[in-house]
Amino acid sequence: MEKGFKQILILLAVFIVFFLSKKMFAKPRVVLGKNMEVRNMKEVKLNAKIVTPRGDINLVLFPEVAPVTVLNFAHLAMRGYYNGIKFHRVIEDFMIQGGDPTGTGTGGPGYQFIDEFKEGVVFDKKGILAMANAGPETNGSQFFITHVETPWLNYKHTIFGEVVSEADQKVVDSVKQGDIIERIEITGDVEEFLKNEENAEFTAQMDEILDSQFPNLVQY
Repeated sequence: MEKGFKQILILLAVFIVFFLSKKMFAKPRVVLGKNMEVRNMKEVKLNAKIVTPRGDINLVLFPEVAPVTVLNFAHLAMRGYYNGIKFHRVIEDFMIQGGDPTGTGTGGPGYQFIDEFKEGVVFDKKGILAMANAGPETNGSQFFITHVETPWLNYKHTIFGEVVSEADQKVVDSVKQGDIIERIEITGDVEEFLKNEENAEFTAQMDEILDSQFPNLVQY
């Protein structure tokens, strides 16, 4: 009974979050990635480390599953976009969400990009890293990491990584609303993935918008 009631509360929270986020997308939007052949390299290995006051969250990224999404996340991290941004939404027994520079749940990088779904890549365990959105092709910079299995999100949110270990999951579970992302570090085959010719075309499109809205971001 208690478990069923908790699931109802979580679903209600998801419903509220969706409609609050819709405010962000009332204005005209730039959707990237529709006609881009972002290089999908199965042999590329990429990891991310989200540094927080409660500890580090180590993640393995999935460029072979969601190349556009991983490219976006890694590029924003390398440019320092996430530095100092807070986890603006934490729902117990559901997920932690961050990546909004306004801290309101309605902000983003000034562009959106395509969804990337792959058969069999689903929310079948805790510790899944995925993009927050307000409907199809509204991905930006906001992401979330799950506390539990969340099958109702399957093929609605792009999955692009997962926690490395149970120790990392414990940090995820300890994060509170308002906690700061100190920085996100990207390691592995960074040069090969971010700076090859095909992917550089996509990051150039992002930078044109990013630089106009966030002129103080670092270069790499």
